[in-house]
Amino acid sequence: MLPPYGEDFLLYLDTIANKSPKTIHEYYYDLLMFFRFIKLRRRLAPKDAEFDTLEVADLDMDILKSITLTDLYAFLNYINSERGNKAATRGRKVSCLRSFFKYCFARARIIPENPAAELESPKLGRRLPKYLELDESRDLLNSVDGEEFEERDYCILTLFLNCGMRLSELVGINVTDIREDTLNVTGKGNKERTVYLNDACLKAITDYLAVREDVTEKNGVRPLFVSKRKKRISPKTVEYTVKKYIIKAGLDPSKYSAHKLRHTAATLMYTYGNVDIRALQEILGHESVATTQIYTHVNSRQLKDAVNSNPLASENRN
Repeated sequence: MLPPYGEDFLLYLDTIANKSPKTIHEYYYDLLMFFRFIKLRRRLAPKDAEFDTLEVADLDMDILKSITLTDLYAFLNYINSERGNKAATRGRKVSCLRSFFKYCFARARIIPENPAAELESPKLGRRLPKYLELDESRDLLNSVDGEEFEERDYCILTLFLNCGMRLSELVGINVTDIREDTLNVTGKGNKERTVYLNDACLKAITDYLAVREDVTEKNGVRPLFVSKRKKRISPKTVEYTVKKYIIKAGLDPSKYSAHKLRHTAATLMYTYGNVDIRALQEILGHESVATTQIYTHVNSRQLKDAVNSNPLASENRN
């Protein structure tokens, strides 16, 4: 267990900040690791104590108030050198600590100053998202042929490739979320947004509903995508299904996944649809436009076209 002020912070994330269960779970372990580090750093436990079993619920308010920016950077050094955490993982822990100490200082007002106010995040190397090319996307859709649950699986792939929704958003769709040419999805932090359905999506949904077994959950909700067991389809089943068709289409399953289909949809919209970055942000449900900017990368086709557009491209020496 965390100290009482740590538990209060997680309760705040759940009831007020409306953070997802996954985020709260991750922040719990981030804080647990941080408080264990502080306990050793303050020599409140034997040097040879097993780090991963240290109890931290006894860390009182005086300890919390004594934490400085130096302690925070010492913790980041520890998880880098001793735990081997990558920059992205360290970045998440920085976000956790910033949020926690901001809560303690500005919300709960239990500390006189915020030691994380000037805490910097590690620089992340810019990595281009993996995505399917247009022809590969068509091959993937065409691989759904003569299969059990053909209409369902084709509909799943079509929504991924056209709407760019998250896995959790797709499995959470209910029949009542579909209204004419729009779809309401619930994204991160339980935030709802409207997804517009193009002709391909509407056709795939119509074909699937025509053969779908009508399943109703105990609360009266009718999930759109249903498993063989006549229950709402699970994320694991969707991931398995996507992987099966990736292999069938002759693509590399180690490179592509359900999440990569979200990358594919975003890239195709930006590359071929001339979609404004702000519009793409809304479509994908990103809180920050900075997240969306990874899809504005220049692909190989654009690079080739740029070189061929050079006015000297057709000049040859006689």
